[in-house]
Amino acid sequence: MFGRERIEYKSPDQVRAMRRAGLVVADIHAALRAAVEPGMTTAQLDDVAAGVLRKAEAESNFLGYHGYPAHVCISVNEEIVHGIPGERVIADGDLVSFDCGAVVDGWHGDAAFSVVVGTPDAASQALADVTAEAMWAAVAAVATGERLGVVGDAVETVVESAAAEGRGEFSIVREYVGHGIGTAMHQPPDVVNYRTRDRGPRLRPGMCLAIEPMLAAGGPENRVLEDDWTVVTVDGSRAAHVEHTVAVLEDGVWVLTAPDGGAGALAERGLTVASLAES
Repeated sequence: MFGRERIEYKSPDQVRAMRRAGLVVADIHAALRAAVEPGMTTAQLDDVAAGVLRKAEAESNFLGYHGYPAHVCISVNEEIVHGIPGERVIADGDLVSFDCGAVVDGWHGDAAFSVVVGTPDAASQALADVTAEAMWAAVAAVATGERLGVVGDAVETVVESAAAEGRGEFSIVREYVGHGIGTAMHQPPDVVNYRTRDRGPRLRPGMCLAIEPMLAAGGPENRVLEDDWTVVTVDGSRAAHVEHTVAVLEDGVWVLTAPDGGAGALAERGLTVASLAES
């Protein structure tokens, strides 16, 4: 389309190849969920992710990316995204976001989750839950929508509904958005998490997208720390980040970084996953 960057469309076989990378990311998530506990450093958790990658004979698509020094991004509390693992110690009640990626045979997977470690407080848990709900609503919207703008519509609708229901007043971080993914981690198109007048490109089979809303408990304003990577909220409020890599197919979507392809979460929304055969 005139005025838009070229989108890389994948064949069904290429989507299946991406699924292999996606399953490595799912394994990293499972290992991190099992390992994270109060008293651990974020560097120790990065080592957990590195071990999964080694076992799978996969590469991290974060390590070395524009000089990034770790295998995954680990962002704690006021850190929104791109937190560098190091000496920070996880405390009871911390809200931790893990952004993880893998490369297998040249194909990329990318996904994130947020978890309250140890004893959760209601506000932090609500923030994590609403962010996940917004992400899944966006995936469902892509499964049935015509243009990419349905993602921002879905995310904003969930945030508005959470406020109306008294679950929390959350803001959408606008500067950091989702993206196309395939033979590179970041590709066109941008996948914004808010409503726009531009409805975006038409959703077509073979399009693979990293859908990743980021919400803050306070204002959306943010800044980058002196390490040139870690993004934090200006007001110090907590933030959450949830992401999956999603393939658009002829008859719906397949969530490449979810072990079940997204079947469970989509079933809750009255949808089924597309007919991508496992290989």
